[in-house]
Amino acid sequence: MTDDPLSTTPAVSKTPDGQLDIRHWYAVQVASGCEKKVKHNLEQRLQTLDVADRIVQIEIPQTPTIKVRKDGSRATGEEKVFPGYVLVRMILDDETWQVVKNTPNVINFVGAEQQRRYGRGRGHVKPMPLSPSEVERIFRQAQEQEPVVKVDMAVGDKIQVLNGPFKDFEGEVIEVSLERNKLKALLSIFGRDTPVELEFNQVRKE
Repeated sequence: MTDDPLSTTPAVSKTPDGQLDIRHWYAVQVASGCEKKVKHNLEQRLQTLDVADRIVQIEIPQTPTIKVRKDGSRATGEEKVFPGYVLVRMILDDETWQVVKNTPNVINFVGAEQQRRYGRGRGHVKPMPLSPSEVERIFRQAQEQEPVVKVDMAVGDKIQVLNGPFKDFEGEVIEVSLERNKLKALLSIFGRDTPVELEFNQVRKE
């Protein structure tokens, strides 16, 4: 995709009969964990089915993350802003709707559910385009967000001490300090809960 991912101004083209078409951003709900697979499959389908002039961008907004390992080292990565959703910039018509909707692992467009005229069951979902301001906010947030520091340890986790003077003691995490690569846990010492500061690599989660 060559379009600027931060472009929120609808791209305009003309249909064969000279009418103007506008490409909007739409949110598409997909199966959990299948965002990249849907993006890849849809990019292939739009070429094969000759709709690349109408489905022009497929994006998964992500923010940077830094994961603190138990040994104190840090690994960079990315985290999805909206897990379970893919954003598609397109001219919506019957053909492009079918191309997106029939892509494996796509659940539905995000939109307004229209009631069935008769019978029971859910009605048809009418896709609703995202507003330019909403699209800009989403992509700016993803682009400008400071890296989120994450550690595989949280307040309330049960832990066991692996080494040091409190080896084999068990306790509960009451504080996590990412900046210092340390945590504080309540350990039962002489029958009393005592707060003890430990390094991340000194403990394991139960």
